[in-house]
Amino acid sequence: MQIQPMTAAHYPAVRTIYEEGIATGNATFETQAPTWEAWDRAHLVHSRLVAIDGGAVLGWAALSPVSSRCVYGGVAEISLYIAAEARRQGVGRQLLQSLILDSEAHGIWTLQAGTFAENTASISLHMQAGFRVVGYRERIGQQHGVWRNTVLLERRSPYIGLT
Repeated sequence: MQIQPMTAAHYPAVRTIYEEGIATGNATFETQAPTWEAWDRAHLVHSRLVAIDGGAVLGWAALSPVSSRCVYGGVAEISLYIAAEARRQGVGRQLLQSLILDSEAHGIWTLQAGTFAENTASISLHMQAGFRVVGYRERIGQQHGVWRNTVLLERRSPYIGLT
């Protein structure tokens, strides 16, 4: 497996994996995957990664800005999705580790992730990568008419943003 930068050519596979995540009901509040153009606008131009094995995209990770205010320029939110057939095989761990390194190379000092409280696999993955739980958001949004809670995790870089 190789981790490499995501391009527009990867988006059909990325979209399929995103749709698989949506279908689980525990990955996102979104109900459909966006077009490439909308996805591209919503994510930072750097730190977009795919895990590839034998030409197949196994997973993807990318960052979104948390705010347009310049003081939050080093803070980003993680999106991380793994193809159904590749889950629990270390793909997420490798993507997340690579995303952390790439984000720091681009001056990101804080990564945050919002995860449904029921998504214990995601919470565990983030905790193993040095994230900590900083809060719980109760009834933060509805999914199919049901209020959902999320866990907010963050990882502060030990190298970037220290001064």
